[in-house]
Amino acid sequence: MDAAYPLQLSVDYPERALNRWTTAFRIFTVLPIAVVLGAVSAFTIHGRHGDAIALAGGTLFVAPLLMILFRHKYPRWWFDWNRELLRFSDRVLVYLFLMDDRYPSTDDEQAVHVDVAYPDAEVQLNRWLPLVKWFLAIPHYVVLFFLGIAAVGAVVIAWFAILFTGRYPRGLFEFVEGVLRWQNRVLAYAFLLVTDQYPPFSLS
Repeated sequence: MDAAYPLQLSVDYPERALNRWTTAFRIFTVLPIAVVLGAVSAFTIHGRHGDAIALAGGTLFVAPLLMILFRHKYPRWWFDWNRELLRFSDRVLVYLFLMDDRYPSTDDEQAVHVDVAYPDAEVQLNRWLPLVKWFLAIPHYVVLFFLGIAAVGAVVIAWFAILFTGRYPRGLFEFVEGVLRWQNRVLAYAFLLVTDQYPPFSLS
């Protein structure tokens, strides 16, 4: 991995046979934890008359942006919330992508390791850059769109491989892990706002 980037992600490769039954029905077994993730990730729901009701949870984006812009600081507890929500989301994705057959925990690290460096906002963050980071990241959105399609194809192939052999092909595993890593770094830059370092165009 690029050890210089402020966000690091790695997933432990399972050196064991994966559970074929839960793999076969993963699209169904993931539903309960996906509902939990949706509950803490939702920003708004829309009523019958088009009115939006704010809900607790979700990635904090506007609030840190305003704090960086006007106060040049990033409150630690907001950072901790975004980091833990990202870790939880990654555990659910890793389970959905068949990379681990242990049910995603809401708090334990399990096989997914996500480290995010807490920024010294006054020194490391430009107060005006958060206004345009989402725009500057557009090339990454395009690349990730196609990588996402390729990753879905890799997961489908891995699904058959696990059903027949109990193993996730290592090459496919490392590719899907790389796509997750790339996506996380773009999120850290454009929406979590924890770094001004432009994400590398790299799976590693």
